[in-house]
Amino acid sequence: MSLALLGIFVALMFVGVPIAVALGVACITSVLLFTQMPLSMMVQSMFTAMNSFVMVAVPLFILTGTLMDESGVADRIYNFANACVGWIFGGLGHVAIMTGLIFAGMSGSSVAEIASIGRMSINSLSKKGYPRDYAVAINLTSSMLATVIPPSILMIIAASVANISIGQALMAGLVPGIFMGVIFMLYNYYFCKKHNIGDRAPFSLKVLGSTFLSALPALLIPIILLGGMMTGLYTPTEAAGIAATYTIIISMFVYRSLKWSQLPGIIARTARSTGTILFVAITAKPAAMLFELDGLPAKIAGGLAALSSDPVIVMLIIFAFLIMVGMFMDATAAIYILVPILLPAVISVGVDPLFFVVILVIALAFGLITPPVGVCLYAAAEVSGLPIEKIVTASIPWLVISVVMIVAFIVFEDAVMLPVQWMFH
Repeated sequence: MSLALLGIFVALMFVGVPIAVALGVACITSVLLFTQMPLSMMVQSMFTAMNSFVMVAVPLFILTGTLMDESGVADRIYNFANACVGWIFGGLGHVAIMTGLIFAGMSGSSVAEIASIGRMSINSLSKKGYPRDYAVAINLTSSMLATVIPPSILMIIAASVANISIGQALMAGLVPGIFMGVIFMLYNYYFCKKHNIGDRAPFSLKVLGSTFLSALPALLIPIILLGGMMTGLYTPTEAAGIAATYTIIISMFVYRSLKWSQLPGIIARTARSTGTILFVAITAKPAAMLFELDGLPAKIAGGLAALSSDPVIVMLIIFAFLIMVGMFMDATAAIYILVPILLPAVISVGVDPLFFVVILVIALAFGLITPPVGVCLYAAAEVSGLPIEKIVTASIPWLVISVVMIVAFIVFEDAVMLPVQWMFH
């Protein structure tokens, strides 16, 4: 039954049927062919998926990202990052990465990051003599950080599906995300030194101070989010509501860059984005139920245990599998389908569920920037005007670095887990 469900789903997806519809049709077909289950149970399962306080965080964080995109917050963040690191050799490349790190702590969406910061950063890099394909590659790769660093929307979804602490899952992505950003900066420094490119702005304490004050209201967003969740003052869902409200206040009354007339359009775009994610969620829930009924998680666990009982080897195998999945499947759909299947398997060999969720999200974030279905890749092509092939070619060194770093996280698990244990104990 599980094979039939997956086969129907993949076949429909590759002929162009929307993912959520393909998954729903595959579930209905499997129920009718292999079980005596009434379809009303599927409807009940779908309702349960929607009736979740945790999932309310998703539209609220999407709303926050959309508000920042519309209100010009990204410009102030970019100017502050330029004052901080623009004086280092390879200046604007470092600025692109640092802006990505800061914006990642606000938006939770890689697509929002490349769409809001990408165009401005790519044009700035090109004007200063950086190859345009390199400028696109550095912004594309940096956008991946928004899916790793809290408040990552994919991390919230994955933690919810895995039934683990969302607060801990979000914090677990913080150190890997920052570490990846630092390594990206080091490679940018090496590349610029090797090719003798990279205009540097003179360091100015006065400019740093003025840009910091201008960006301060926006910079408080990640502090409010992380501080409240770390101290237990509010839940991730409440944090999302606070972030959205705070963003509206600073955009309208501090920066005065957002008008009341823009809100209906912003809310409509948020609803469309949320609808796409939740439509996948409600059709994936009965799929997970059917996989459990068929015993697929137990079979996968047995298969992995037969390959190796070493948690590191098992996670490396799963990582390679997730890279392939991420290249061909929407990340949200992959989470809803794969977590119920793989989680029991990794637990059976001694992998911490929290660690598994973090590696899963990082691996699927990698899929956002790779062909053939990487949504950030297509967004980068749209904002830059470059063909996909040229962007992919320029991105290869960055992709290799990303894979090496993810493998390092798997091998050195404590680098991910110890900071979380310190924060929550």
